[in-house]
Amino acid sequence: MYSYLVDTADRLIESTRELLWERGYVGMSPKVIMARADVGQGSMYHHFRGKADLARTAIDRTAAQMRADVSALLDGPGTATERITAYLRRDRDALMGCPIGRLTQDPGVVADPDLRGPVDEMFRWLRENLARVVGEGRDRGEFDETLDPDRTAAMIAAVVQGGYVLAKAANDPEAFDQAVEGAVALLAAQAG
Repeated sequence: MYSYLVDTADRLIESTRELLWERGYVGMSPKVIMARADVGQGSMYHHFRGKADLARTAIDRTAAQMRADVSALLDGPGTATERITAYLRRDRDALMGCPIGRLTQDPGVVADPDLRGPVDEMFRWLRENLARVVGEGRDRGEFDETLDPDRTAAMIAAVVQGGYVLAKAANDPEAFDQAVEGAVALLAAQAG
């Protein structure tokens, strides 16, 4: 019985993660979540206090997965340029956008500090870790000593998020790729 309960909660969380990415918080209802997870109302409210509680759990899980994926690249082997380039070029669905970044445009998430908190925390973590890698590269002489790690990290994060916007506006993932390759070229020029 325990495995069934865990499976039900997991299905609810995964369905909510998908729906947050596809529709956003405002665009999904408990009814839609339950239908996607193939569970009844009693199951949902057995595991979660409501839509906001379930959404927070789903956002936390998405952020944890993103941190693990990004850490594997930024903490992996290679120079700072190679590791940041690996992050910039990692496999993404440019037309779907960032599952965390998308939430910054959702009025239901922005208005709720409990839902907005993990989104802000994820981007803060990303900038801090990008800045750390840029700083390592600067300290090893890979980048010019005047390169500011915090500003560079903010630029890299903005390129990725802005690339998603450009790709969606053009309905063409090439717009994302152009933004990323522009950032890669700027980093390579700093490393030269």
